Amino acid sequence: MGRNAIIFHGTHAEPDWIWYPWLAERLRERGYDVDLPHHPGTDTDPIATFLPTVLAAHTFDEDTVLVGHSGGAALLLALLEHLDVTVAQAVLVAGYSTPPNDAPEPVLQDGYDWAAIRSHARQLVFVNSVTDEFGCDADQGRAMFDHLGGTLVVRDDGHFVTETLELVDRLIP
Repeated sequence: MGRNAIIFHGTHAEPDWIWYPWLAERLRERGYDVDLPHHPGTDTDPIATFLPTVLAAHTFDEDTVLVGHSGGAALLLALLEHLDVTVAQAVLVAGYSTPPNDAPEPVLQDGYDWAAIRSHARQLVFVNSVTDEFGCDADQGRAMFDHLGGTLVVRDDGHFVTETLELVDRLIP
């Protein structure tokens, strides 16, 4: 199996939104098989019932790169905790592990097995902003980094909702 990438959209979003299709195309140009699924349950279904659907819908192996934005990044935490393989890389953009604001967050677990998450990704990268309008900010990134290690990139780019995201493209080999 060759290199593959799965890009998980955020809550209240779709696969054709913002930089997701742009990144998918960039990765395809570099030889990745890219999946850009639509998982509307990210913002409505409790993670305990939603996660098995996501796990069953995708194939994960040692060449898999996972990219998640916002709620999709929060989804990656649960996904990584429950995988039975170690993926190549997980990039969490505007991610969070605790409620970032007053909105309901069914994608979050009550707690995480940080050691299991760490053991299921060879490389972890957190990209957060000091000016995230939804609270998925640098403090959230730092909290995940403190639990998991990896690389923390802090920017001043709001919630990362631009049409392109060169930084993430450069972070994926």
